[in-house]
Amino acid sequence: MKKMKVDGKNQYFTSIKPFSKKYSLKNSTILQVFDFSYKMTFGAEGEHRNHRSGGTHKRKLGEIFADTFQGKLSEFAVYNSLFKDFKINVPDLGVWQLGEWDNVDLIANDLRLSIKSTKAFGQLLLLETKDWDNEGRYLPNKEKDEENYDAFILVRIRPYCVDILKKLKLYYSNFADYNKLKDEICSLTWEYDIPGFVWHNELVSAIKDKMIIYQGDMLNGKTRMDAENYYIQAGDLHPLEELKKGKKGGNGES
Repeated sequence: MKKMKVDGKNQYFTSIKPFSKKYSLKNSTILQVFDFSYKMTFGAEGEHRNHRSGGTHKRKLGEIFADTFQGKLSEFAVYNSLFKDFKINVPDLGVWQLGEWDNVDLIANDLRLSIKSTKAFGQLLLLETKDWDNEGRYLPNKEKDEENYDAFILVRIRPYCVDILKKLKLYYSNFADYNKLKDEICSLTWEYDIPGFVWHNELVSAIKDKMIIYQGDMLNGKTRMDAENYYIQAGDLHPLEELKKGKKGGNGES
């Protein structure tokens, strides 16, 4: 796995993979994910933490909504890509209170999967350093004596929910009208690609090799990092087909 090019506080991509739109999510899935994300934020039925591990920025509900919506769409994207070859659980849409969480994104046969999402032109699988120990164990799960993740999958979504909420002037807001936001979100076609995945032992290698983009660094000279993250570049990820080899099962598409 390649490290990014470092120039002072700037870090630049060295191993990229272009976005390749292949799939769209069903309208029914978009509505389900919208309802879940609204309940977890503006609807005040559940709660996500308002900051990233090691970060300083306190997020508004609009920011949390965007992250929640994008992340849950990504779980459905992986589910759709694997259900024909794996026995895999449908993504959880249960509403959680602060301090509670689902300890694994998806389980495909016996593989515990962590799903990470980014925008269509994103090139990094990012994991906040304060959430992981040197052996690649997710610290909140370690405290509950849960097993390690077996693989980490990156999903890219287009359009980018952050851009939509900014256009509506809701991204830095703590209030949004349910119907107006639903109509905007559900009127769009949501596309995705999956640039690939890495195995747990490869995350451990990235941790030991200090593949880190630090708090305050400028990603590709443009985006300031709020929190310190381990990274793996999209061009170094394995094709999803490698995860499928020898794995059988099946449910239904969303």
